[in-house]
Amino acid sequence: MRKLKPYYGWIFLLLTVLAIRIFALFPAAVERYYSTGLYPLISRVLRWLFGWLPISIGDLLYTAVAIWLLHTIYRGIRGIWQKKVNKAWLIRSGMRVMKAWLWIYIIFNLNWGLNYNRLGIAYQMGIRPGPYTTEELESLVSRLVIQLNALRDSSLADRDPLRHKKTLFTNAFRAYRNPSGEAVFLRYGGQSVKPSLYSYLGNYLGFTGYYNPFTGEAQVNTTVPVFVQPFTTCHEIGHQLGYAKENEANLAGYLTASASGSPAFRYSASFDLYLYAIRDLFGKDSVKARAQINLLSPAVKQDIQELREFNLRHTGLFEPVVRILYAEFLRANQQPGGMMSYNQVVGMVIALDRQRVARTAGQSHAGVSR
Repeated sequence: MRKLKPYYGWIFLLLTVLAIRIFALFPAAVERYYSTGLYPLISRVLRWLFGWLPISIGDLLYTAVAIWLLHTIYRGIRGIWQKKVNKAWLIRSGMRVMKAWLWIYIIFNLNWGLNYNRLGIAYQMGIRPGPYTTEELESLVSRLVIQLNALRDSSLADRDPLRHKKTLFTNAFRAYRNPSGEAVFLRYGGQSVKPSLYSYLGNYLGFTGYYNPFTGEAQVNTTVPVFVQPFTTCHEIGHQLGYAKENEANLAGYLTASASGSPAFRYSASFDLYLYAIRDLFGKDSVKARAQINLLSPAVKQDIQELREFNLRHTGLFEPVVRILYAEFLRANQQPGGMMSYNQVVGMVIALDRQRVARTAGQSHAGVSR
């Protein structure tokens, strides 16, 4: 046993990683014991620890890690240049990197990452997303067009206050405090939403927000057009609640923002879902898609143009690389669609519509039977 003592740390790390990998193979167990068992406690503790601080601790943590990595790379290059690097140094460095990676993997999964392997929001709502027809998609787009046209003017007066980050985050918090009846499990306590310190950089890298699993903070890019910020905030809170997959966070964000008392939040929810749905409809029937676009009011088209111009102004050289890397990250975490995983919220909303229609029909039938 004494001979094994120097390796106890490695044995512990490797066995823990193995246990996580095996546990992740059982989504029902992950859902019951982690996602709706241990994780809510972990996330609440993280929000309690860091939520009261006005600055993003997660962003500062990533900054510190980036500085450390650059310093380490510099030392390595300097060592090679000065011929101080030998086989023993390479082995020690490799072992340190591997041990750090194992710790990061364990903390990431225990803090949040296991949620990628849960049954998820579709299971909780009793819906079964699957293939849908062009007619169902067109019906959804048509409904969203009507909502956008109706909400656009009333949302304007509600937009200016949202430029104040505290108001934006408080309204999102309220939306999750009072979710619709069918999504009561989305109720949220312990606010921890922060403006990202990397917002301007994010414009060029192509992200509007992210969730930091190491600090439990939801980070929001508050430099993008104000009418997309409410949905982004609700999306990131969805991640915070344990919906790791992008389509699930999108559905959580849509359900809460669309049920909000704020017209700006409802408009933002419809706007975001419309962009996903119209892209999908274009791929299935471009004629029908163009017909729906023509039904948008000039004011809504103006918002779409504003967002398009904003994205064009902030097109960066590294954005395609970041998108490719993030797509691979998504595929490695139970989202084979990569970046298209975001778009899968369309199928989930259509499945939810089917469920609502079936429920209404069942209630009507029961009423007639009586």
